Amino acid sequence: MTEQPRAIDEMNPDGVSRKVLFVAGAGRSGTSTLAGIVSRLGMHVPLPEVPPDDSNPRGFSEPQWVVDVHDEWLAESLVQVSDARPGAWFDTGRICSREPARIRVSEWLEPHFAEHPELVVKDPRLSWFLGLWRVAAIRTGATPVFATMLRPPAEVVGSKQKYYANKLGSAHLAASWVNMLLHTERATRPAEGDGGRVFVRYEDLLTDWVRTTTALGHALDLQTIIHTRSDQIREVHRFIDPTLRRVTSTLDDLGLPRRLHDLTAATWDELNKLADEGGDTAASHATFDQLRDEYVDLYDEAAAISRSSAVHARLQGRRQALAEAEAPSRSLADRVPHDVRAAIPPSVRRGVRKALGRERDAAGTEQ
Repeated sequence: MTEQPRAIDEMNPDGVSRKVLFVAGAGRSGTSTLAGIVSRLGMHVPLPEVPPDDSNPRGFSEPQWVVDVHDEWLAESLVQVSDARPGAWFDTGRICSREPARIRVSEWLEPHFAEHPELVVKDPRLSWFLGLWRVAAIRTGATPVFATMLRPPAEVVGSKQKYYANKLGSAHLAASWVNMLLHTERATRPAEGDGGRVFVRYEDLLTDWVRTTTALGHALDLQTIIHTRSDQIREVHRFIDPTLRRVTSTLDDLGLPRRLHDLTAATWDELNKLADEGGDTAASHATFDQLRDEYVDLYDEAAAISRSSAVHARLQGRRQALAEAEAPSRSLADRVPHDVRAAIPPSVRRGVRKALGRERDAAGTEQ
């Protein structure tokens, strides 16, 4: 009798079903902390990972390939990571519907299941392409499940300004947070083939990560989390640091326009309800649909009023581009102060002009 291949069975002796946990949410909202916890409890972050830096010294727990492919697609779509435009979702949606993109992601996912049947994929850019990742996971025979991190919007804005040196202002960052979270809520609603979703408060994760993560594991039926080992729990205790919440502020500190302030506050209030048991209901979905409509109206009004600013910015960009294009044509001498040029011997100046192809003719005119 022919022996059957056993490679996958040996890697997965308990027959755990394939799952991919997608950790979504705005950047600086605790997505790295959650991904770091579940990976230390045994779930697999596909390698190589993005290396730590000063903004996140404990690591990002996000695959480098995922970040790179998202950057590629965002650049193609002309969409920023923190884009406040409601229409940006249509731009990235065109990529999500492409068959080659879906195949590319499925083929990347497939070999990582040989490492572990339960993967975790996290990236602040992820929400822009959730539909694509859902389809790709299902094609590999895996069940997609979703965890969205919730952190007060004022803290997210403050953290981005502190660690990313963001110059676009609090109003833009708050609007992009509203845009991101309202779409993420819509994109993670139950669909055929899904295994559920949860919303996790960053504060709950830092205060009692055991209780919060255990609830997540049971809600999403993640066997790795449900059957974690004591040594893994000790490792997470060493990883979690309550001082990770290094930025604390309120919406009042941001000085937002009134309507944006109110809409941001309402969105945060409704998201908080989703993190409570029994809060994810059809009625809440209807409320989020209304909030999205209100945000689109607000953004369209602001865009219509500020059209002159957009035109001005475009003209400034053209002027700068022209200046940069003309800069190389300036001679080296033009960039040296006059008193310094005067001290240079004539023979040296002639040699420099010759080397630059700017010799003078008999009338003293540069060729």
